Amino acid sequence: MTDANLPDRLSTDPSSPFHDAELLARGIGIRFRGAERTNVEEYCVSEGWVRVSLGNKVDRKGKPLTMKLTGPVEPYLREQD
Repeated sequence: MTDANLPDRLSTDPSSPFHDAELLARGIGIRFRGAERTNVEEYCVSEGWVRVSLGNKVDRKGKPLTMKLTGPVEPYLREQD
């Protein structure tokens, strides 16, 4: 799979319909507004947003608390060493 074939939307949450465990295991990197982000829980390229986790805070169901940020999103495959 090349960077051009990456999905428009991807989530790290296994209960999400946009979750793809195989692709996440290969390693996806996210550039948001030109900077590398490592705390992205979900992204959507066409709508131009990412959901980032807020540290170690979790909701009452144990899922991480997130904040939605808007701007240009560039997903890419990380190099496998």
